[in-house]
Formats: sequence, C-alpha cells, structure tokens
Amino acid sequence: MALFTFNDDSYTLGNIREVDTRKVTILVNSDKDLRKARVGQLVTVQLSGASECWLIGMIDKVIKAVVTQPLTLEVPEDDADEVDAFEDSVVNTVKITLMGAARWDAIVHKYKFSRSLDHVPEIDSTCYVLKDAHLEEFMRVISECGDGEHSLELGSYKLNENARAYVDGNKLFQRHAALLGSTGSGKSWTVASILERSSQLPSSNLVVFDLHGEYKKLSYAKQLRVPGPDEVDVDDNSLLFLPYWLLNSEEIQSLFVDRSEFSAHNQVVVVQDAITEQKKAFLKANDRTDLLQSFTLDSPIPYSLNEVIGKLKYLNEEKVDGSRGPKNGPFNGEFSRLLVRMASRLNDRRYGFLFNSPDKYNQYDSLSMIAEKLMGFGNQKQSIKVIDFSEVPADILPVIIGLVARIIYQIQFWTDPNSRRPVAFVCDEAHLYLPRKEGNPVERRAVEAFEKIAKEGRKYGVALMIVSQRPSDVSATILSQCNNIISLRLTNADDQATVRKLLPESLESLLEALPIMDVGEAMVVGDSVLLPSRIKIDPPTEKPLSATIDFWSRWQEDVTNADFALAVENMRRQNRIKP
Repeated sequence: MALFTFNDDSYTLGNIREVDTRKVTILVNSDKDLRKARVGQLVTVQLSGASECWLIGMIDKVIKAVVTQPLTLEVPEDDADEVDAFEDSVVNTVKITLMGAARWDAIVHKYKFSRSLDHVPEIDSTCYVLKDAHLEEFMRVISECGDGEHSLELGSYKLNENARAYVDGNKLFQRHAALLGSTGSGKSWTVASILERSSQLPSSNLVVFDLHGEYKKLSYAKQLRVPGPDEVDVDDNSLLFLPYWLLNSEEIQSLFVDRSEFSAHNQVVVVQDAITEQKKAFLKANDRTDLLQSFTLDSPIPYSLNEVIGKLKYLNEEKVDGSRGPKNGPFNGEFSRLLVRMASRLNDRRYGFLFNSPDKYNQYDSLSMIAEKLMGFGNQKQSIKVIDFSEVPADILPVIIGLVARIIYQIQFWTDPNSRRPVAFVCDEAHLYLPRKEGNPVERRAVEAFEKIAKEGRKYGVALMIVSQRPSDVSATILSQCNNIISLRLTNADDQATVRKLLPESLESLLEALPIMDVGEAMVVGDSVLLPSRIKIDPPTEKPLSATIDFWSRWQEDVTNADFALAVENMRRQNRIKP
C-alpha cells in the first residue's frame, strides 16, 4: 500500500538535478509549479525501486534566476564581422533539506517515520509537495509514531494544527534539553506545561530552581523556599535551610577567603585543618568513629563554625616564647581580615539559612532529612519540587544553587542502581548562575558543579533542562551537552548565533524563523523529536506568575496613590507584609 498517490500534476514540483548528502536541488519546469513552493513546506520523493519508502524534505530556499547565455547566429562566409548575441532564460530552482524517510513496517503493518537516511534520491526523480490530504496523512504518521508510552505531548504542529506534536520523554531528559527564548516569548508557559504533564506520572521527579517565585502557585508541586532574614527562627516544613557544613572546601573558600591577599594560602590551609578537626570531634561525640578511616575534608559532616573561628582568633593573636621574651606567633595578624569577613557573613541575617539554621538541621541524620525534602517522590505533592531562591542574596546565589545540585547529584551517585530514581533539574534563568564568562570564584563553583552533571549526569539518572532568555550568556560547555533544543522567539543576533552552533548545518534554515515566531510557538530540534519543526505549545492549565504588566492599560486606570509606607516596611523587613 502506497503512502501517497499523486494522480495529477497539481502536486508535482519538479525533478532532482543535484544531490549532496542531505541537500537536494530541484529543477522546476514552470512558474506555475514554482508557485507551489513555500519555505518551510514539506516535500517528498519516492525512492526508485522502493515503492514503500518515501523521502521527506523541507524547502529551504525558492529561487527564480535569470541566466544569460551566448546565442549562436549563422552569418555569411564572406562577412568578416562577428555577431555577438545573447539570450536570457529563466531557471527555477528549489533547495530542500532531507529530514528522513517514511517506510512501510511489515511487522506492525503501517508506515513509520525515521530520521535515518539509508539512500539518497536519484537524479531526475520527481519531487512532490505535501499539502491537503497528503500532508494530513503524513502528519498522522508522525503523530502515531510519537504517541507511545514514552511520549510527552507538547502541542500541535504549525504545518498542520490537527496533528498533535509529541517528543520522546526518555530522550528529552536523557540527552539534556535547553529551553530558550526572549522575554515574553512563552518560556514560563512551556516550562509549566511540561511540569503539568510530568506531574501526572506516578513517580516523576523534577526539581525546579525558581529565582523569581514564578512557579510558587502550582498546586501539584511541593513548594520549598529558602528562608528570608526574618524567618530564621520559623518552624515551617516548607522552608529549606542549607546549613554551612554542607559546603565543600572550595565553596567555603569562595565565601570567606580573598585570593588576592598575601596570606590567602595560609588562610586556606588553617581553615581546612580547623574544619577537619571539628568534623572529627563531631564523629567521636556521636559514636561514629567507624567513619574516621574514610571521611575527608569535603564529607558532609556537621561541625561548629564558632569553634573554627575561635581557633583562627587564637592563632591570629598567638604569642610564643622567644630568646628575648614573648614574640608574635607564626600566624599572628594574618587572619584579621578573614575574621572580619567571617563575622560580617555570620551577623548578616540574609545568610541566616546558612549560618543560623535550627538545631534539627545540624544533627548527624540531618542530611537524610534534607535529601528527603529535595528528592522525595511517589505522590503528586512530592513529584515536582519548586525551590524558591528569591530570598537568597545575589552575591552567593550561584554557590547555593550549585550546592543543591551537587547534593542531589552525589546522593544519586551513591544510591544503589536498582533503587535509583531519575531526577531532572529545571534551571530557570540559567544565565544568572551558569555564566559563560565566570567573573568570580562564587560563579565558578556553580558552573563546575553543573558542568560535571552535564557531562556525566545521564549515567546516574540526573538530567538538566536549561531555561534562559540569553543563551549567549550561558556556559558553552553546558549548552553543548544539550541535545534537545526548544527555542521560542529569539530576537538577539548573538543568541541566534549561539543556537545555530548547537545544531547541525543541515537544520540551519529552520532557525531563520526564530525572530518572527509568535508567542508560545517553538522550534523543536533534537534527539527527542521525530521531525524537527515548529510547534504551537499548549498553554498549561495552571499559569505561572510571569504575566507581563500592561503599562499603557494600567496607566489609563484612575487610581489613588499607593501605600508607600507599607512598601518601605517590606523593604526593611525583606518580606512582603499583607496590608
């Protein structure tokens, strides 16, 4: 049974005159046939000798060129003067990129689409445009192939809005994904739509890094929030304290040590020694001496930071006996600035979630409790975790997000493979904490943690979905590991160039439409999608809190002055008090 039957010339585009792997050039015989071609339209060529295999291509360029050729004229032999003459002819050309092939599957008795190309079309083969019933038939094949047990429904194809668009949920997260788009293009809607569908699975496991509280109203998600300055003493299970002892040595150094100081090396060595001593003391006090043989400086063991500061103060003021009486110790005066910086951090209530966490977060079993909060699954309110980082000071935001990602990754790494459940990170506003150009040690710590996950995470069931409005500002190493690109409208030339570098050259023509796409419309390319194409994303049932304010409409309202005193109090308290 043939997939397509072209009974008249209304579908004929032309004949193939040039083939180059995935690029094919069609010679169109008439202007009437040329008018059938539209950039982005699908075409098909039947493989010679294979009645059950149709190659599918997408039109990249439509060309009508005037070619001037020399014309040979007969002249009398006795006429010495030569006659030069030329004639103009029109050459109609259509360039297409082969996207894959629809083949008959004898086992299931239906056509299936595959992006692999075993053969290329022959010269002079006839090319047909796919439209009307033929296009609907092909899109039905695409939808049937995509609609399986692993499918994630995104929306509808722009080519044919009656055909539903699916991506392979396994491949989307196995190979990492990047969701990119300018402000107002529909990124938050797309994220919410994916989360909404994921929440319907019995034990999905996604962690959303929410920097602006956009997803805090999603009813199907477990809401966690890093506490603000006035919530350090609040006993609320939705608050996520991240005690300082979870930080590894590199992260501690990025918070306290100024590498530009002459005594920076001594500061690092002494701080590390003091922390190691305190961790050993904690293990002995809790009868866990069995861990002393295997624990390291970076082992997540609680310890007293006050004791570490006390050790530094002692060394900073130490006097030793000399031949002529007491003299300064070897570290006397070297830790003065370090101690000031540490005291400043500890006394700043904005960092209370780190340095003033409740006692239950500083016990031997505290890490298990934190892991359960971050990685729990099995019911609707556990499957999707939204972590609100909006209260975290900007100067340490990269370290804190990197800390959460690193903890989950390490626990996942050490979990028995038979009981390991995959987890995916949705990294909203990724350009803020995963920058291409790392400006300081704090940013480097986060980038290093995520680069490790990007390279090795899939082996241990940890996936990344990078969400950003400025892909040109996101770490190139992390983006290069994303084999699935969902790109909404992008207007910036640098951002468009970044996306082009992530895709094979054969698909570059698809990206020409990036600046002109509508809100909520995405170009989906990668391992998870059968046919790289434009998709209209279905809006989620529960909308995120990311609606753009209508300035002109709001200015037209006749309202009285706002209560600025309340806003000032909110700013002072670092908390929004309801009037």
